[in-house]
Amino acid sequence: MVNEIVLKFKFYKMKNLNFVVSLITLFFVSVQLDAQVNDKKELWELRDYVPARISSYDITGANDDGNWKDKIKPCETRVIGEVEGPGIIKHIWITIASSEPYHLKKIVLRMYWDGEDTPSVEAPIGDFFGLGLGKYFLYESQFLSVGSQRALNCFFPMPFKKSAKITITNDGDQEIDAFYYNIDWEKHSALPENTAYFHAQYRQSVPTDGWTSDWELNGDPEINNHQNKTGEQNYVIMEAEGEGHFVGVTHSIIQNQGDWWGEGDEMIFIDDEKVASIKGTGAEDYYLGAWCYGGCGINPFGHQKPEFAYSNYGNPQNGGDNRGAEWMVYRFHTESPLTFKKSIKVTIEHGHANHRSDNYYTVGYWYQTGEHKAFPDFPAVDERIPAVLNTDGPTMGK
Repeated sequence: MVNEIVLKFKFYKMKNLNFVVSLITLFFVSVQLDAQVNDKKELWELRDYVPARISSYDITGANDDGNWKDKIKPCETRVIGEVEGPGIIKHIWITIASSEPYHLKKIVLRMYWDGEDTPSVEAPIGDFFGLGLGKYFLYESQFLSVGSQRALNCFFPMPFKKSAKITITNDGDQEIDAFYYNIDWEKHSALPENTAYFHAQYRQSVPTDGWTSDWELNGDPEINNHQNKTGEQNYVIMEAEGEGHFVGVTHSIIQNQGDWWGEGDEMIFIDDEKVASIKGTGAEDYYLGAWCYGGCGINPFGHQKPEFAYSNYGNPQNGGDNRGAEWMVYRFHTESPLTFKKSIKVTIEHGHANHRSDNYYTVGYWYQTGEHKAFPDFPAVDERIPAVLNTDGPTMGK
């Protein structure tokens, strides 16, 4: 009897000990997860890095801060920054003095990490900052913004272990009168082993290849009943191989056809999927708006088209629904970046089942480890200049 009582007591102690150990383990796991999710320090917490800046300031002490005396000539590629790591670029500010039309499409921004031969960032400078139609307008998001006057800002963190190089290429016909920049970065003693590198890839389709021009409205039965299960003819925003996560896109549009441009759904293929595991319900839904941003003509929603620019999504440029309408939308997946272990392909339809033939200009942003997949051939400067095309089809919206 005594032995039985002792055994029961020992079992009770062991059972409670296991329970306590489980609670302690759960506590520390929760703390670690919380630290990973909330990795931003409070303003009062000390930092362990050396602040640094790459700048266009006049090294002579005079006031030629934007290099007015040393203009960037046509066809010239100029290195505007080259530093050794480990480090993290935290903010880029640029403003450009140029009277050349569409200089935002003619100046190309490239960034290279750790001595790589091909850039991890390659885009017309306007598109990189969300100005994909070559015209300035003001907006603000978490990572990109445009201030007055013509002030381009980027807040994507860009880590590098060995080196960072940033170049500007002038594909225009005129000299760039002045190019001002401040690039703020942190010099660290080391970066984590699992550090992923920032990438930005420009793509365009002028026009997108609609499968028909014989239609009047997006809601025509032959359009609505057309099927697209595979996404083979979708517009591709970006495609990568390796391990990383997709964080967002800026998307500029010129409508070559009337009616609402955004009936197309996003389809995102992760890790060599044949069928996309992430599918959407319409472009405005992916970009976190609704009801065609006011262009559906569906009562009781009315016809107002308010423009908006929020932290992680926005429609700061709404041109309506007639041929020639100009648009810009964006989405950042900061709440839950789209992770991939082997590959990712981010696509979106151009109209329902790809029936429309509009002009798309996008920059996809992501982080990954390892060597990146080769980027598509970069379009020639003449091909990048936005213009309305006659693709037949309707010319007016609802």
